[in-house]
Amino acid sequence: MNKKILLIAILAIVAVVGIGSCSAGLFDFSGNNDSNNTNANVTGDVNLAAAASLKNVYDEKLIPMFEKKYPGAKVVPTYASSGDLQTQIENGLKADIFMSAANKQMNKLASEGYIDNSTNKQFLENKVVLIVPANSNSNISSFDDLKNVSGNIAIGNPESVPAGQYAKEVLTNLGAWDSVQSKLSLGTDVTAVLNQVAQGSADCGIVYSTDANSTKDVKVVCEAPQGSLNTSVIYPVAELKNTTNKAGADAFMDFLQTKEAKDVFVEYGFTIHE
Repeated sequence: MNKKILLIAILAIVAVVGIGSCSAGLFDFSGNNDSNNTNANVTGDVNLAAAASLKNVYDEKLIPMFEKKYPGAKVVPTYASSGDLQTQIENGLKADIFMSAANKQMNKLASEGYIDNSTNKQFLENKVVLIVPANSNSNISSFDDLKNVSGNIAIGNPESVPAGQYAKEVLTNLGAWDSVQSKLSLGTDVTAVLNQVAQGSADCGIVYSTDANSTKDVKVVCEAPQGSLNTSVIYPVAELKNTTNKAGADAFMDFLQTKEAKDVFVEYGFTIHE
């Protein structure tokens, strides 16, 4: 009798464990299947128009991370100055996401009806710094010293490059703009400015701190003095109204908001705008 009771008890335990295992398996399969279906729905090209200062962080880390998460999708980036990208978008550039290095270009496109304002977000912050070649032995130690520079001072073209607009703002507020204009070498984007200084064709230059940190060929002299910028250096990001890949654009915007993506931006020297 005791053996019979024991056998029944063992069978009951086996049955319960079996049901639990089956239930867990069904749950896991369902959960994973839903997740995979969600990722599988994100396919095709996601066209990213991004400021040149974002090229390293996107190409080296973020784009591979996104494409690993969504194997059916491919990010197609276009990098240039924010002003150049604005013009390209106005002239028909195929873009799903626009990430500018300043609000000016984003606001202009929004006013013209190109931007889905429900997605428009103030996302990153950067700093403006003065740099010289890594092997420079110049006496440049501050923005005030630019008045005495005899060679070239590289900045982005203020007409189209946000880094150049910030540089002009700093120099104007410090009372140095008029005295340095004849020495300026204007770059088509901030990367061009960085390269001029790195290669020694300019004695110094004004770039973002993230650009300066991307190479050992330049060194930072100082940051723009407090009060020399009227506003923070903000990077907004938004979807375009005429996106041809809404699912991909939505997924990319969601991806940027993840902790993993934000940590990478911080790793590259950006600050998350809260």
